[in-house]
Formats: sequence, structure tokens, C-alpha cells
Amino acid sequence: MPRKKKVDAAKLIKGVEDQTPSKEIMAKFGFKTLVQLKTAYLDALTEKGKVSGIVSARGQARAAEKKIKELKVSKRGSLVVPKEIIVEMGFQVGDSFSVRKTAAGVSLKKK
Repeated sequence: MPRKKKVDAAKLIKGVEDQTPSKEIMAKFGFKTLVQLKTAYLDALTEKGKVSGIVSARGQARAAEKKIKELKVSKRGSLVVPKEIIVEMGFQVGDSFSVRKTAAGVSLKKK
């Protein structure tokens, strides 16, 4: 994939808003395809805050990773689960689980 071109966002937005033909804008900024122009225009609009950026599934996964809550093992050997997780998962007092080791780590399955 080619490297992303650095363009002056304000000039690109002005050119499009002034209805300059796409071929002229492409020549001025060095774009070879209309897709490159459209991508740069969307990036410029996002940079200037005129449109919201799109959050991809990867972005959501990264955001979820930041929200990961930790479990700890107590002195007695019990697994301590924070109340937030218990409420979020809908666990109740007395629920039992089967535990097994997996390639990814540990799996808990509610019985």
C-alpha cells in the first residue's frame, strides 16, 4: 500500500468547496486516482473536525482492551472478580462455573 500523502487540509477543502474540477485538484496535490483524492478529502474533513471519524472494529477492540478489568487471586486462593464485572455479566450469588485451560488462557462456563 502506498504511503499516505501529506497535504494541506485547508487548501484541499477550499479547492473542493470552490468546486475546482477534480483533475485540477489531483494535479495540484499529486494524486493519481480519484480514490486517493476522495480519501485525502475525507481525512482533511476529519482532521478539521467537520465530520466524525469512523471507528473500525480494530478501534473498538483497542478501546475494549483499555477497559479490561483485572481479576486477582486472594491469599486464600480464591479468584476475586470485581463487582462491576459481576453486575455486567449478570452473575448471581451461588452461581457455579466449570473452569478449563484453553490455548488462549482460561475459560469459565456457567453451569
